[in-house]
Amino acid sequence: MKTLPLTKIKPALFYALVLTLLACNGPTVPGAFKNDKISSGKRDDFHQLNAQVLKVLKANDPKGMKPFLSKDMVGNNIDRDVEHISNRLTDNEYDLLDEYYVANKYKDSDTVASQGGDVKRYGLRYHAVTQEMYFAYFAPKKPVNKYLISLAYAKFDYGWKIIAMDVELYTVNGKTAPELYALAKDQYDKKQYQAALNSAELAANCWKPGLYWQYPDEIDATNFYLKLRAEVNMKYHYPIVLKQLATGPMILRVYTKNADNDGGTYPYIYYMTHFDLKDTKEVEKENMQIRDVVAKIMPGLTDANKYIYYSAFNKQPTGYEIVEHYDMVQTVK
Repeated sequence: MKTLPLTKIKPALFYALVLTLLACNGPTVPGAFKNDKISSGKRDDFHQLNAQVLKVLKANDPKGMKPFLSKDMVGNNIDRDVEHISNRLTDNEYDLLDEYYVANKYKDSDTVASQGGDVKRYGLRYHAVTQEMYFAYFAPKKPVNKYLISLAYAKFDYGWKIIAMDVELYTVNGKTAPELYALAKDQYDKKQYQAALNSAELAANCWKPGLYWQYPDEIDATNFYLKLRAEVNMKYHYPIVLKQLATGPMILRVYTKNADNDGGTYPYIYYMTHFDLKDTKEVEKENMQIRDVVAKIMPGLTDANKYIYYSAFNKQPTGYEIVEHYDMVQTVK
């Protein structure tokens, strides 16, 4: 019999071949295997499967995903999920960050414990759909705010199929949630309260970057954030009139803003000025003085950030209408 080269096999038949090979391969002794601890043959098969799935996802082809989905997933509307993942794959090149092959101990809930002392360590807590499962997590090399793509597979009697997929925020300014939490605690110890609150708020946005991820510090970080927010609200009674300056500008609130230049997220300060916004020269001159005052009354902001954004208003914004403002950016480092 003449052997048909892989390049001549139709895509649908190739997918079915990969899934069949995977379905017939692997131990069932309970255990969890991460990255290079997964047997090389099984790992190669998973990587081939991932490559095909990511190709279809990048093409934003929900119908093309059907051969890879579990029976329960086939009936779901996955168009939006596929579109979100496609957008990320189009914007950046993604590489495999971590992968797990697990033979589950229990029929319902199971876990993979976090190990080691690395601040970024994490475990998995998930519903054991079948005895054998596989989880793959993909991250981009850039920008500094990274989104993680998650694919979760289960081995059914009809092959390895996707049971869930997701894309969530993984890092902000190059730091994971536990790293931002550690930074916030360090800033708090240094009495850099507004800077600490900013870091804790950024951490809160990425505690669940991947399907089933569980950082061991999440509960402590949540309690710390609630305590810190209450303390900052007591310390800074907004609006804050900057009596240090004769022109009497007034800080309304400190937010965060996503930067276009490097994709990071940095402090964004709203304030009122008595100068007409059309007089940009005077507005900018006053803003240079405001920066010095902010560095003193809110220490740490300039230490932890590359940029500080400012918006000057003549009329207080309400959120219900567009209010004219003049935007400026301070490059710190």
